[in-house]
Parts: sequence; structure tokens; C-alpha cells
Amino acid sequence: MPGRDPGESHRPASSLELLFDLCFVIAVAQASESLHEALLHGEYVTGALRFALVFFTVWWAWMNFTWFASAYDPDDVPYRLTVLVQITGSLVLAAGVSRAFEEGDLRVITLGYVVLRTALAALWLRAAWSDPARRATTLRFAGGVTACQIGWVGLLGLPVSARLPGIVVMIVAELCVPVWAQSAGMTPWHPRHIAERYQLFTLIVLGESVAAATVAVRGAFDRPHGLGSLYALAAGGLLMAFAMWWLYFARPAHTLLATTHQAHRRRFTWAYGHYLIFASATAEGAGLAAYADHVTGHTGTSPAVAGAAVTVPAAVFLITVWAVHLRPHQRTAAERAPYPVAAVGVLAAAWSPAPALAAGGLLAVLVAVVAAGDARRLRITAGGSVDARGACAGS
Repeated sequence: MPGRDPGESHRPASSLELLFDLCFVIAVAQASESLHEALLHGEYVTGALRFALVFFTVWWAWMNFTWFASAYDPDDVPYRLTVLVQITGSLVLAAGVSRAFEEGDLRVITLGYVVLRTALAALWLRAAWSDPARRATTLRFAGGVTACQIGWVGLLGLPVSARLPGIVVMIVAELCVPVWAQSAGMTPWHPRHIAERYQLFTLIVLGESVAAATVAVRGAFDRPHGLGSLYALAAGGLLMAFAMWWLYFARPAHTLLATTHQAHRRRFTWAYGHYLIFASATAEGAGLAAYADHVTGHTGTSPAVAGAAVTVPAAVFLITVWAVHLRPHQRTAAERAPYPVAAVGVLAAAWSPAPALAAGGLLAVLVAVVAAGDARRLRITAGGSVDARGACAGS
């Protein structure tokens, strides 16, 4: 299993990777629904913490395989079987999400996570055998992943009071493994392939957000009161989803990941920052569903708290997309300023009578500002090119 060529001219996602993503949709949907249930019962802090942990396991397992497959993907029978084992682990993980939320029972979700990560460690060992030039890096990955799985299993034996500090330690250890491993040398990952994989997962979490909100609003429409607020919620939810898609895809990611020294230093910020992008997009669906429950009188939540369930995820998505995905492309303060201003406005929309519609309107305005700026830059660039050609012709 030698490393792939990071300079391949055409490196699309494989059908196996798409199947891998499709099965992860189940875990994402379970996390969103469980967060919705927690918000419905007023468990804001506990629900948010459990969602953050559950989604970390989903995101981290997905991300680690994505970067591995970008560097090593022979698509032979042993590789396919190992990836199918990882998919099985993702389904077990998804089955344990509700128990983790409702009871704090981490046994099933840990089992699925260990199956996923142990299969990945086996792939790293195979890469170490096949790629002598990067053996130090691949062995570090295999050893680090294995040690972390031992740590997660050991965590189950701790008293309940000691689990939260233990979880924090394990998350830090997981995050450090790629940094430590790749300090021994880079794996041959492909910038365009990585960018495409992240774009596809962004579409997955945005789609799950829309689906969760649609199911909630559909159920709420069966009740006779609050229809005006539900129409505003549905319209605002669509505006937000459309604007979130537009803003994320406003700039190409692969140019940030080009194989330069600066890009190598930036890649961890970009890759790790996507945890907040993916998690906030998933949480947005739960927030919209919780607000639909508030409109129909299913909860005693105050309007501002219910509104914050909608606006906080949107603001986190916006500011994170800007910070890790868009800001490196921007050169002037005029290009940068609209994003934090819009994020503050989106947060403030929690106190409006229709928070989803207000936040969606603000995001739509931001999209219009960004699109106008892009059009202006294109005209300037085109005009400069014409002037340059004219000058060459005149000479």
C-alpha cells in the first residue's frame, strides 16, 4: 500500500468513501435528534456537553479516515474489507448515541468508536509495512491511535465523577496524535481530494439540519395555533441553510491546502476548525426543531432561550467558516468586517419575535454583500487584463 501521488491531476472521492459518508449520516442524525430531545426537556448545558462529546467521536473518526484515504487508498480487497469494518463501527457508534444522551452510558458508543479506530490502526500498520520512506510517521499514527483506544476503554472503569476530566484528557490526546505523528514527516495527502471530502461532509450536515427542521415543522403544522410563527420559522430555516451553503462554498479550500510550508502550518487549524463548522450546522437543525416545539407550546422555555437555540449555532457556523475557511483569502478590512458584524447581529436575533427569519435575513444580506464584492473584484480583474492586453498590443 504505497502512498498516493499528491499531485494527481484528477483525484475525486471514491464510491467507498461516499458509502462511508452515507453511513456516518446515521450517527449525525442521531446526535441532532438527541440534542433536540435535550433542549426539549430544558437540559441545555448537559445536552450541549453530551452533544459536543458525541459529535467529537463522529467527526474525529470521519476526519482521520478521510486524511488516511487521501494518502493511502489502494482500493484492493483487504483495504475495502477494513473500511467496511470501520463502517460497521460507525453504525454501532450511532446505535449508542441515544444511550449516551439519555443515561450518560458510554459503553456502546465506545465500542463502536474502538472498532472504527482499531481498523484504522491496522491500516496504518499496513502503510508502515508498504511505505518505508514514511514508516516513522505511519508507526506513530498506529501507536497513537491504539494507545488512545486503550485510554477510552479504561475510561469506562473510572467513577462517574472522574469521567469528565478523563474525557478531556482523552480528547487532548486524540488531537495531539496527528501533530506528533506528522512531525516525523508528512503523509502524501491530496489538497483537492481533502477539500472535496470536507465539502461533501458539509453538505451532509447541512442536509441533516434541513431534514431535522422539516420533520419538526411538519409535525407542528398539525396543530392549529402558532401557524404564523411556524411559517416564519420554515422560511428563516431555509434562508439560513441556503446562506450557510453559499458562504462555505464562496472560496475554494484546496488553495489553502496547497503543498507549501505555509499551508502545512495552516492545515491543522483548517482541519480542526471544521469540528465547529460541522457541529454547529448539525446543531442548527436541533435548534430549529426546538423552536418549533416552543411555538406550539411543548416547552416552557422563554422566547429568548428558544431563539438562542436557533441563533447560537448559526453564529458559531458563520464565525468559524469565516475564521478558518474564508479569512485567509481576504486581504482588506472591508472584506473581513461584514462577517463578525453579521455574527453579532445573528446572535442578537434571539430576542426578535421571529429569530430564524431575522437570522436568515441577516445571513442573506451578508451573502448579497459578499456576492457584490466578488462581482466587483471580477470586473476590476477583467478590466486590468484588458488594459494589459491593450498595452501589449500598443507596444
